[in-house]
Amino acid sequence: MTHETWVGPWADFQGHEQIVIADDPASGLRAMIALHSTRLGPALGGVRMSLYADAANPQAAAYRDALNLSRAMSYKNALAGLDHGGGKAVILSDPAMKSPELLHAFGRLVESLNGRYVTAGDVGMSVADMDVIGQSCRFTTGMSEEQGGLGDSGILTAVGVWQGIRACAAQVWGTPDLANRRILVLGAGKVGGRLVGHLVGEGANITVVDPASDALDRIASAHPGVRRGASLDEFIDEDWDVLSPNALGGLLTHEAVPRLRTQVICGGANNQLAAASVAEELAGAGVLYAPDFLVNCGGVIQVAEEALSGDLERARTKVLRVYETTGRVLGRARDEGITPLAAAEAEAEDRMADTRVGQVGEQVG
Repeated sequence: MTHETWVGPWADFQGHEQIVIADDPASGLRAMIALHSTRLGPALGGVRMSLYADAANPQAAAYRDALNLSRAMSYKNALAGLDHGGGKAVILSDPAMKSPELLHAFGRLVESLNGRYVTAGDVGMSVADMDVIGQSCRFTTGMSEEQGGLGDSGILTAVGVWQGIRACAAQVWGTPDLANRRILVLGAGKVGGRLVGHLVGEGANITVVDPASDALDRIASAHPGVRRGASLDEFIDEDWDVLSPNALGGLLTHEAVPRLRTQVICGGANNQLAAASVAEELAGAGVLYAPDFLVNCGGVIQVAEEALSGDLERARTKVLRVYETTGRVLGRARDEGITPLAAAEAEAEDRMADTRVGQVGEQVG
């Protein structure tokens, strides 16, 4: 496997410890691994696969994703109370065309880091894919139960987002009760689709948006009373209590904020803010924004537990603490007169400064 320097968006480089770029013509692997921090322990974060076909420079877009997401993983893992730093991997390839050879090559790349990075599933990757990667890499999580894993981590990610929404409700309306709250869920996939079930169970008034008709069909079958649509534009001008983004990131732009008619934004999508400054604009508009890395940690808690002992019930208990953590961060933001984003980052940095926790290079698997 050969390595070369790729021209990338270095403006997004924010103190990362290590960047690994790989190009393996034999398998077709083109990948990058960004290790933002190992202060709390081995970097833990998923691998996503995409062609980034909509980007003017797919290579630069992939690189930017790895940098931004790995930093968010450092904060996510710290806020979740995990003894892990943050890392992220991106494979620049078509998810529909992946081969065992490519996945094995990626596994060998992760293995070569000797435990500094522990990988897991993300966009474009399945549990079956992680099983294949695990054949050539000890530092693999998110695998099937048959291979010693805990299966689909989207289940617990949805639990964490649900708890985050409840904590936001308590902050805004004085109660976590979501009965009759008007909630717009964007994305009906592994996280959004399951989140709907939790919200329906609380008696919320739910509308779901997803461009995939099969995803909406699944929602219709499981929850016939839920309103559905293919585009956010169908509902953007309505008043909402909660907007919950659970698909791809970048939705919250400076241009979008004036159109949003919601009191709370809380969802599982990574990198929801197109720019960090959008957090200030949301606060100025009176919108309570719960940072994604604060509430969408359920999946990483699950895979971290998988790496330790495989106790799914213990992982779920930890995920339920998202309610408490979110409440604490939102309270800090209120008391210090800062945005929830700034408060969440400060809370994470406080924990990351405690270098007594974690040990880089500990064995997984």
